[in-house]
Amino acid sequence: MKISIRFFNDREVRAIWDDEHAKWWFSVLDIVGVLNEEPDYSKTRNYWKYLKSKLKKENNQLVSATTQLKLTASDWKKYNTDTLDSNGVIELAKHFPNNRAMKFLDWFLYSDTSIDGQSKKKAYTLFESNLINEYEVGTTRGLQQIHAYLFGGLYDFAGQVREKSISKGGYQFVYAQHLKSKLQQIDTMPQTTLETIILKYAEMNKAHPFMEGNGRSTRIWLDLMFKKYLKKCVDWSKISKENYMNSMIISTMDSSVLEQLIETALTNKINDREMFMKGIDYSYYYEE
Repeated sequence: MKISIRFFNDREVRAIWDDEHAKWWFSVLDIVGVLNEEPDYSKTRNYWKYLKSKLKKENNQLVSATTQLKLTASDWKKYNTDTLDSNGVIELAKHFPNNRAMKFLDWFLYSDTSIDGQSKKKAYTLFESNLINEYEVGTTRGLQQIHAYLFGGLYDFAGQVREKSISKGGYQFVYAQHLKSKLQQIDTMPQTTLETIILKYAEMNKAHPFMEGNGRSTRIWLDLMFKKYLKKCVDWSKISKENYMNSMIISTMDSSVLEQLIETALTNKINDREMFMKGIDYSYYYEE
């Protein structure tokens, strides 16, 4: 089944695709936690029990509209969880204070036709099509292949190494006139240990070979190196956005902090579809 992780105010809202009825089902507990701004799972669960009982007494049809599906929890075990479809989610939000519900519904009802939204869908299909297994691993050409797939038809420079100098947040990436030689140097770097792979990843980040879409492409590129040489991949759900961004900034001078961060999130679930899909969700979330 297709799995999706959405983020509202840095909070996860898990969803699962129903092929038979062609629609998404969303975790009620995740939504209740978001609407109550409650991080404590036990309190969220107790509130949902209270609200469910109240709705039943009022003969509200919302409770009967819930469906129990197995969703993966933070311990990576699957548990039966109350879910609602889109209409149910909208109805549920009406039972919360308007100032919270309106912001949530604005986010929930937004139709993502942006470049990032379309690119994310392409990233999902990389796993489905097995094209990803045909790409070169750890080379500039392999990274170009990934970028071309993710952004083909969205950017006219998809898969093409930039010819202009770029900077971000005051940091100057490798100047365009030096980029070709820098990429050739990166291609010759070893990639057989955790340390060498992270160092190569950090150097590619400093190169930033594309005008846009570098982070999303290079995280997939990184996972392919881990998969081939270490038989592992990154469980990105274990790495917070703040910690990742800070470690990437530090890696321009010292990659050891990034290495330590990623080492704690490595897993041997290299062929796990859900792990890949969740990784894509987190990767795109880092760029928001």
